[in-house]
Amino acid sequence: MTNVKIIGATGYGGLGAIEILLRHPEFRLTAVAATQDIGKPISAVWPYLEGFCDLLILDADAEEFGDAPAEATISATPDGVGQARAGTELSAGRRFLDYSGDFRFNSSKLYAEYASRLGREPIHQAPDLLSRAVYGLSELYRREIAEASLVGNPGCFAVSCILGLAPAVKHGLVEAVGIICDCKSGVSGAGKKPTPAHHYPERYDSMSAYRLSGHQHVMEIEHELSLLAERDIRIAFTPQVVPMCRGIMSCLYGRLPQGVGQKRIIDCYREFYAGDGFVLVKDAKAPAATADVRGSNRCLLIVAADERAGLFRVVSHIDNLVKGQAGSAVQNLNIMFGYPEGLGLDIPGAHP
Repeated sequence: MTNVKIIGATGYGGLGAIEILLRHPEFRLTAVAATQDIGKPISAVWPYLEGFCDLLILDADAEEFGDAPAEATISATPDGVGQARAGTELSAGRRFLDYSGDFRFNSSKLYAEYASRLGREPIHQAPDLLSRAVYGLSELYRREIAEASLVGNPGCFAVSCILGLAPAVKHGLVEAVGIICDCKSGVSGAGKKPTPAHHYPERYDSMSAYRLSGHQHVMEIEHELSLLAERDIRIAFTPQVVPMCRGIMSCLYGRLPQGVGQKRIIDCYREFYAGDGFVLVKDAKAPAATADVRGSNRCLLIVAADERAGLFRVVSHIDNLVKGQAGSAVQNLNIMFGYPEGLGLDIPGAHP
């Protein structure tokens, strides 16, 4: 079996990876680390794991964690942690997969632009590793991921928007100017750390837009779409948080080019994703909701162009904690270690 360690194991992203690895027939979880509750079994922090995962929570810098057998390390951590850790893990012969934006861009210049947008220090701590990093969207980069030792997992909104727009920008099904990404996310997208804005009375029966001056996922969306379109793409991105636990629904709009309509778009989408088991393409008549992908690694795309108004329209649905985070991570690990891409992930999710 392939041994895996997780840093940041007690957050939602780390827990999601644990849940998938526990049912995976080829991966074995050997050690978990976090910054809090060190020395406790992880099942004491999250009782639903009792009897399934009772590993002690370690300090990532502790000798015991460093010595734990592993061929791969997942860093389910915020920006800044992975870039400080990656060199150690790679030097030990492990493949390294990071959840944050630390390795989503493979040059110091691009990283500096990204970090500056977040108000972070623009100097990367491991600039020599950036050229080795592969953007971890399996559907676009599986060949590169298979050979990579360092993968930067995509952001959850980015997964939803890029998968929703990739065929359109590549094949000219939407005008490159004026693309709109109207995106709604459940509260779990903010992570487990409590904040006043995510206090239950503040979120219940209320929805709001946020970070209108610039969301951290915008740059990676524009970067990847520009590569596909072979021209500069800019989007108007409106993230919103809605009163539900998990799920993202992204309504993606733009102008229809002359002669492009519903049939051409849906035929192109189905051809583009013909070999991708986790991307479902449906037409405007298909029922669709975030509940249909909850707990699964699927991305459900509704292609519903409005030819009367001359508008391109695709609605993208994912579970932000699975396809938007832990599911994508394990999908990438499957590719990196030569396992079937859907191993441990090919389940229908949960309903209701």
